[in-house]
Amino acid sequence: MSYYIGIDLGGTFVKCGIVDEQGKILIKDKIPTGNGRPYTEIAADMAEFAKQLISRAGLKKEDVKAAGIGAPGTVDSKNGVIVYSNNIRWENVPLCREIEKRLGLPTYITNDANAAALGENFCGAGKDYQSMVFITLGTGVGGGIIIDGKIFEGNRSAGAEIGHEVIRMGGEKCTCGRRGCFEAYASATALVNQTKRAMQKDKDSLLWKLCANDLEKVDGKTVFDAKDAGDKTAERVVRNYIRYLAEGVTNLVNVFRPEAIVLGGGVCAQGEKLIRPLKRKVNSLAYGGVKYAPVQIVTASLSNDAGLCGAARLAVLRKYKAV
Repeated sequence: MSYYIGIDLGGTFVKCGIVDEQGKILIKDKIPTGNGRPYTEIAADMAEFAKQLISRAGLKKEDVKAAGIGAPGTVDSKNGVIVYSNNIRWENVPLCREIEKRLGLPTYITNDANAAALGENFCGAGKDYQSMVFITLGTGVGGGIIIDGKIFEGNRSAGAEIGHEVIRMGGEKCTCGRRGCFEAYASATALVNQTKRAMQKDKDSLLWKLCANDLEKVDGKTVFDAKDAGDKTAERVVRNYIRYLAEGVTNLVNVFRPEAIVLGGGVCAQGEKLIRPLKRKVNSLAYGGVKYAPVQIVTASLSNDAGLCGAARLAVLRKYKAV
């Protein structure tokens, strides 16, 4: 049995795991990133942490064949460089080179959203599909595209920014500078903002009671709880949110026609309350309908492990030139 290191690099924590060929995590842990230090120091910590996990798993170095990294920002996966990352404030950092010389193993890198997509495709909710689009609904909308079991990254690994397809021309201002982006309507942040605006127009809504009359306590769950209790304002917010989500998902279905759409992020904890009406809407909007080439819509299953599992899978695929 061969083993691989998966590293999920974030602005706050570095998560690392030792993963076998079937996607089983032998051991995982995390350490603070220590953001703000020179990248060489952070890389040294990452490599040392990986070595410790190999030892803690009862393995020898020769049992581990390669390492993979999922990193935030724009990543040049061919050359192993983080071109730009706002989260960790890095530009043109040759991270793979730094890890390789300390770890002594081939090291590969991709964007963190791509890594999470690979993870779900390898051993999560997308494991039965050769083609899928992974969408994460969080602070923004990110994701990754898997075609024939491989990541689609676009030219110089800079593509697949699915949160920045426009679903409403001239609409809400997006953090990218454009208006009407999918992210500006379907992220968890957008849902919270939509909920707050609706509350301000309806001072009698149950939403006020659920957040103790404090708008800052509104989260992505608040509006669903109020809807379940029969609040009409909340029902309207949820209905509109699902419509926005369906528009973006349908665009991806029409372009890629994947076997599945896999949704992740806190909003997806609503399960079938979100998925069932979303499926109906997407089925009604998709070009040509879905009788000939149906698309499954499912929720992600790996949670916080998707990134490190996907990073380990990247190491397998790149080492053996499968992607």
